[in-house]
Amino acid sequence: MSSTQFDGDIDSFVSYLKSNRGLSANTLKAYRADLTACLRLFELRGVTDLNEITLDDLRSWMAVESRDHARSSMARKTVAVRGFFAWAYEHGLTTTDPAATLMTPSIPSTLPAVLTESQAEQLLDVAEHAVATNQYKDDGGAAAASGSGKAAGKTADKSADTVHRSEAPARADKRDNARVTAESQRNAAILELLYATGIRVAELVSMDIADIDFSTRTIKVTGKGNKQRVVPFGLPAQRALETWLEQGRPVLARTATDAVKSRAANALFLGARGGRIDQRIARDIVHRAAREAGVPDISPHALRHSAATHILDGGADLREVQEMLGHSSLKTTQRYTHVSIEQLKNRYGQAFPRA
Repeated sequence: MSSTQFDGDIDSFVSYLKSNRGLSANTLKAYRADLTACLRLFELRGVTDLNEITLDDLRSWMAVESRDHARSSMARKTVAVRGFFAWAYEHGLTTTDPAATLMTPSIPSTLPAVLTESQAEQLLDVAEHAVATNQYKDDGGAAAASGSGKAAGKTADKSADTVHRSEAPARADKRDNARVTAESQRNAAILELLYATGIRVAELVSMDIADIDFSTRTIKVTGKGNKQRVVPFGLPAQRALETWLEQGRPVLARTATDAVKSRAANALFLGARGGRIDQRIARDIVHRAAREAGVPDISPHALRHSAATHILDGGADLREVQEMLGHSSLKTTQRYTHVSIEQLKNRYGQAFPRA
């Protein structure tokens, strides 16, 4: 990220937001990048003082940025810039607030993409089947290695050195099979938990083992603004989580270096090298699972949309779903009622002869 002469002001603003607004680390990171890019542009145009920036300058900046960014991104950037100049004015860094009347781009209202209930079931079934298949291969690999060892023992003309050399690749294959099985167990647990709870992918990867309470079948989730909520999950998710924690997680944990192992000691989900799993890997897991299941390609957020829609279709109260998803506004949750209505219309059109 390019630095600017205004970095000190940006740092102060971000610190203010962190202390007073309780924004998430991801939001603060995005705001910092937005402000740096904006002020960097003005710096290239010869601006040396925040007081030199006018409303027309900010509109010109929006015109430049909108060429390469979607309206949703532009809305966030505008909020960041408007908040920055309001803060600068309140703290005496500027004599006016040039962004006070800067308009936020309107975002077209689109319904979230969701899977049908049968597609969601198919997605999870394929993930469960992958666990069973890999476990079978793992057991078969162990049996094969054992069988080859017995055969070697029975063959009198083979030296001990030859036997030891043949055992090395067998052990390596066994380790590879165990890792693949562990990853499939992790992937199944991730998919089950995302769908069962509707949590965000950022919330998923930040979870610790201690956040799960199997006695009440609930998880403690730390959401946006460090707000915590408790979300229930069902029996399939419990089984997948228990399998991962008891069988899969120890396998991946063994691959970590001591430094990585200490940092990820409490992490619920691990990557292939034993560290805490990151959002990119979690997203890849969902996309790959969708392809393998033959369902529409979806992101973890679309799986969250699907969970919310199916829960509402099942008769849950809108306020309950709002609490479960961690929405600060009921208006956000209401989007899923529109999805349910659209699906109802489609089913009606297919099933009713006079539709």
